[in-house]
Amino acid sequence: MLKIAKELKEKNVCEYLLYMWQVEDTIRALGCDAERIRADYVSGFQLTDEERRREEEWMDNLCRMMHEEGRQEQGHLQINQATLSLMVDLHQQLLRSPKHPFYSAAYYKALPYIVELRARNNKEVGELEICLNGLYGVMLLRLQHKDVTAETQTALSAISHLLALLADAWNKEKQGTLEL
Repeated sequence: MLKIAKELKEKNVCEYLLYMWQVEDTIRALGCDAERIRADYVSGFQLTDEERRREEEWMDNLCRMMHEEGRQEQGHLQINQATLSLMVDLHQQLLRSPKHPFYSAAYYKALPYIVELRARNNKEVGELEICLNGLYGVMLLRLQHKDVTAETQTALSAISHLLALLADAWNKEKQGTLEL
């Protein structure tokens, strides 16, 4: 859990954020109750005593933050919203940069699907959040063994490509090798 989050944060910021949303939903499913999370969730993993202590501490902190931020029913923690905000900033920089025509092309290929998802969603959220919500929704459908239409697969492909390019640019920016 914590180890997965750390690995994803280093490897792919989009996958990291989707994973963190899943963790938020897991905490909600367990009633935002730290004791229940320990007993019904963390205990199900084979961990060393030290790993278990770290996992429990991490989940306790997330649970506490969800209570403090009023996120027990819905929404995302500030730490996750901050990551999304940084992603949006980078997204805008990439779109403005003449050095990233492939990113712009991927964006314009995904844009009709983003517009369609926004129309279905009826929420005023940004484009990247719409993309991530779409991927998260499809992930949930697959977990429930529900069919995903060919049209949805096409949209998912375009959105996934855009987010993969963004994640790659994110890593290059962290390494100091991204030219804008």
